[in-house]
Amino acid sequence: MEQRISFVSLAVRDVARSREFYVDGLGWTDEMYVPGEVLMIRVGEHVVLSLWDRAHFEAEVGPIADGSNGSNGSNGSNRSGGVPPVTLAHNVATPAEVDEVLGTARGIGADPVHDGQQRDWGGYTGYFADPDGYHWEVAHNPGPLGELVLP
Repeated sequence: MEQRISFVSLAVRDVARSREFYVDGLGWTDEMYVPGEVLMIRVGEHVVLSLWDRAHFEAEVGPIADGSNGSNGSNGSNRSGGVPPVTLAHNVATPAEVDEVLGTARGIGADPVHDGQQRDWGGYTGYFADPDGYHWEVAHNPGPLGELVLP
């Protein structure tokens, strides 16, 4: 098996709301949209973000056992008091770009948005949550690993 990821699939409460956030809000382009079922967005040369209606996701994959009933508070966390056990990352070339992306997310209603800050490991990162509470790290990662993930 080759060492790569082709799809990142997430179960969401409302596919239309996710489309409004990612496509209309962030300005991304959808590759496939089936209202009420799935939204697929190419996020890399060979990587697709696949956002599935929770019921359709469970029908294909099996019951969701994350301790959440699918209801999030306004802070992007589920009722169990935490965040979904996954983060997604969007790396950029400079700390200023981190702040710019976080500003865009804040402008379209992302909640929460954690401002960018210098990290002990040398990078500069911040976070925002999408409508289902999935947290996106926006990062400037200096050095060879950071360069590896930039276009």
